[in-house]
Amino acid sequence: MGHSPPLAEPTATPPAGGAPSGDRIGDRIRSVAPGLGLAIAVAAVATVLGRLAPVVGAPVIAIVSGIAISVLRQPRPAMRPGLHFASRSVLQLSIVVLGTGLSFGQVVTTGTSSLPILLGSLTVALVGAWLLGRLLSIDADLRTLIGVGTGICGASAIAATDAVISASEVDVSYAIATIFTFNVAAVLTFPTIGHLLGLSPHAFGLWAGTAVNDLSSVVAASTIFGHGATSYAVVVKLTRTLMIIPISLVLGFWRARGAVDANPSSGAQPPLRTRLRRVLPVFIGWFLVAVTVNTLGWVPHAWHGALSQTAQVMITIALAAIGLSTRARDIRRAGFRPLALGAMLWVLVATASLGLQLLTGTL
Repeated sequence: MGHSPPLAEPTATPPAGGAPSGDRIGDRIRSVAPGLGLAIAVAAVATVLGRLAPVVGAPVIAIVSGIAISVLRQPRPAMRPGLHFASRSVLQLSIVVLGTGLSFGQVVTTGTSSLPILLGSLTVALVGAWLLGRLLSIDADLRTLIGVGTGICGASAIAATDAVISASEVDVSYAIATIFTFNVAAVLTFPTIGHLLGLSPHAFGLWAGTAVNDLSSVVAASTIFGHGATSYAVVVKLTRTLMIIPISLVLGFWRARGAVDANPSSGAQPPLRTRLRRVLPVFIGWFLVAVTVNTLGWVPHAWHGALSQTAQVMITIALAAIGLSTRARDIRRAGFRPLALGAMLWVLVATASLGLQLLTGTL
């Protein structure tokens, strides 16, 4: 993550030809094992608790538990390499695995009538996060994370965005806590509001799919409203999840350009491969490959459930590591403003989704 130290260089001398020696690999494994093991242990407990409280979910429980542990006792420095590995490499690999459950064709199957609402609500979330976040004096990384979490798919979008922008642990923790707060609020309020407005199952599914942050909360809210809303809400939500791809690419390009603008006299341009990796991180390329493979039907349908669960476990491990790396004083310093931003975006997106349905005749 943003403030995590790099892995210490092993002291073993590599053999001739530059190939890593067994000692070097062993040193790397030993340096990573303590922190990674702790993150896995926290994630395992969170997974069990998440099954007992599915509306909350294991990822949120993992990051909250990690924060609680770090408040009681900050992990030892020896844990940092493993926590860094879990919060970066495991996180990025989880996003690739998520791609095996998505299909480019899902955008078409939702029908053209849903796309204006989906794109409009996403625009409201991202532009609102930028404008309102600046007015509230929230730093750029945190308002970006809250914006994509609200506009795309909650913790998964925050994880994917963080893998591109390398935000600090405290920003990720606060963004996920904010998104979680309004996930719960949506599950508790959306079904009642939907019935009061006389929404059809189709209209409610479209509303939930475009205005509720996390997939589990979309399923919970639409199921409470009525079974007929659930399947449509899930398809809309999966289509919305595909927006991770262009958003990650834009953020990667923006960050790479910002780095050059900040240091225009840095000398010779870096190699083309390095510049491409700044704009398109390797894991995003593999994510696109995974989506393409699934779109072509090369991922057996029977595997989707197991792959989705695997990605969920990996995200839970990564978020546990983020929580364990968080310093409580940084969260206290962030204050009330991020929560206020999340509340305003939640209301704006929910209202915009209904308004766009009314304008397009889908309500």
